[in-house]
Amino acid sequence: MRTQVLVIGGGPSGLLLSQLLATQGIDSIVLERRTKDYVLGRIRAGVLEQGFVDLMDQAGVSARLHAEAIEHSGTLIAVEDDYFRVDFQHHTGTPVLVYGQTEVTRDLYDAREAAGGAMIFNTENVTIHDAETDTPYVTFTTDGQDQRIDADFVAGCDGFHGVSRQTIPLSVRREYEKIYPFGWLGILSETPPVHHELIYASSHRGFALCSMRNEALSRYYIQCSLSDHPEDWTDAAFWAELKRRIPKEFSDRLVTGPSIEKSIAPLRSFVTEPMQWGRLFLCGDAAHIVPPTGAKGLNTAASDVHYLFQGLKGYYQDGSEAGIDTYSQNALARVWKAERFSWWFSTLLHRFPDQSEFDLKMQRAEIDFLRTNEAAQNAMAENYVGLPY
Repeated sequence: MRTQVLVIGGGPSGLLLSQLLATQGIDSIVLERRTKDYVLGRIRAGVLEQGFVDLMDQAGVSARLHAEAIEHSGTLIAVEDDYFRVDFQHHTGTPVLVYGQTEVTRDLYDAREAAGGAMIFNTENVTIHDAETDTPYVTFTTDGQDQRIDADFVAGCDGFHGVSRQTIPLSVRREYEKIYPFGWLGILSETPPVHHELIYASSHRGFALCSMRNEALSRYYIQCSLSDHPEDWTDAAFWAELKRRIPKEFSDRLVTGPSIEKSIAPLRSFVTEPMQWGRLFLCGDAAHIVPPTGAKGLNTAASDVHYLFQGLKGYYQDGSEAGIDTYSQNALARVWKAERFSWWFSTLLHRFPDQSEFDLKMQRAEIDFLRTNEAAQNAMAENYVGLPY
């Protein structure tokens, strides 16, 4: 088999890239290690920057998003029993949209299937060959059969544990990482959200986040120990702890119910450089991870897709290699800004085990500065809704 662009990874970034390429008549094949049902069963983030929405518009797959997404023009920052609001609309003129990553992925699968896009599932032993040359190819096994696909370019959209990043030699790539000393215990419940916007809460007991997927499906998180396991927490214990960490005004009206999903996610910041090697390009979690505090994971993947799509479009339509040659430089410039914001927002709101009394006073002063300073709120709003591509 042969294609112009071979996309490894059938998550939202790989599917979005494939769909965008199709709008320009550029052929692609998507390889996915799991089944479609497995991919659609993964619970992930749901806050979309305007840049992501624009890409969905450009790909022609945004109709349901615009019909069902919840627009958020601001967010609440709570400290113990007090809170204030950062108004995104006032500071930037731009809201964010709440629309689950699962729904984004479903829309993209529907679009690729309707267009007859080539997707191969249950792939094993995926190996990238000759990526540093002009003739890369990928071998893999599916249904017990060995397969080979030759391509002009390979897009590695296969996540942190995928093969794409590992294909780049250690002599070429450099990795930067920060591991946070806590995780997030999250539950999904078929209950109405406690507030129509997200609530980020900092308390002496630790961080909490009140979020949602839609008007009848809520997503809540609390900071927890890395040694905890989901089964250590009953639903009743979770709800009781969440109520202790958010202002009484909201805890009094919190609607609780059985969890339909419960998990613990560790927090890390991670970046690999460069994001390209020859004709292999890394997108999304294959190249970088952010703590979920700033809702940047899916959105930074989308910005990677933007830069790679523009580079490939220029190559096939104009014969220009400028966009693909500068892909890593352009993508990393925005990635590091998203990493900075996610690191800042995480350190602002969480309790760290080694914090001194001085550290706690500085943390509180930083939150108070954000509460009272227009420029600080403007900077936060600009980063939260998404920096320009």
